[in-house]
Amino acid sequence: MNETISWTDFSKIDMRTGTVVAVFDFPEARNPSYKLHIDFGEEIGTRKTSAQVTKTYKKEELIGLQVIAVVNFPTKQIANFMSECLILGAVENDSVILIQPQVKVPNGLKIS
Repeated sequence: MNETISWTDFSKIDMRTGTVVAVFDFPEARNPSYKLHIDFGEEIGTRKTSAQVTKTYKKEELIGLQVIAVVNFPTKQIANFMSECLILGAVENDSVILIQPQVKVPNGLKIS
């Protein structure tokens, strides 16, 4: 188990719902990955990220999938790509299952 955080620490994490609107191959990545464009609604807009989900999902399965991501990290360079959010998933060895709302909700809803 990791270090315990405070409620104040947790409240700083801005997790939102979004819908994957575009998926691209990412051959430059060190580990097999896709580039994803995620629509977080009017307030946040569309953000880009990369995800190591090629073993679990085909590109066409990801289009329209609603996911949860952290949207208040600074941008991070991954190979020749700037990631603007962190998509959340459950990790087992080298497989990632993306965390999703159980029912469709508006893009941009805050997770708390």
